[in-house]
Amino acid sequence: MTVVEILLIACGLSMDTFAVAICKGLSLPQAGPRQAAVVGAWFGAFQGGMPLLGYLVGSQFASYIAAYDHWVAFVLLAVIGIRMVLESRTPAEETVVEENPLAAGKMLPMAVATSIDALAVGVTMAFLGVNILMAGLLIGVTTCLFSMAGVHLGGIFGLRYKSRAELAGGVILILIGCRMLYENLGM
Repeated sequence: MTVVEILLIACGLSMDTFAVAICKGLSLPQAGPRQAAVVGAWFGAFQGGMPLLGYLVGSQFASYIAAYDHWVAFVLLAVIGIRMVLESRTPAEETVVEENPLAAGKMLPMAVATSIDALAVGVTMAFLGVNILMAGLLIGVTTCLFSMAGVHLGGIFGLRYKSRAELAGGVILILIGCRMLYENLGM
């Protein structure tokens, strides 16, 4: 597998995190470079680390992982999306600003949900003899950059259209979860 092929895989894997990062940027009171770096680090670390884990797990557990990965991603994204939709319906004067919207408890479920596909990619890379350290690093850096750009874009739109943007962000997360489920159930 060439570097270009791995880069294309990295870009494909980054699309979900890009969309989720836009949603995160929409919900942040301030979406500056620091916030973008935090989101990028979370998503990049998980997206780059999951292929390593998948590589280590290898073919022994591939059938177990593949059987449930789409359900885990769907549930996590749906719960986060539903919460965002409900928060978007709260009148502006009643909206409570989260103490730390980038806390581990908020970021971990999103990072895990968006990186489950990367775990399966790692299992596949084990069969292909790919340099997994280079591949994981390339996937992680690519995801980090896409995520940072997503937070920035979300912040731009979130300032103008906070309530509608949060509603749209929640719906997008739910749709991403549904798409993952749909694709993996072979429909």
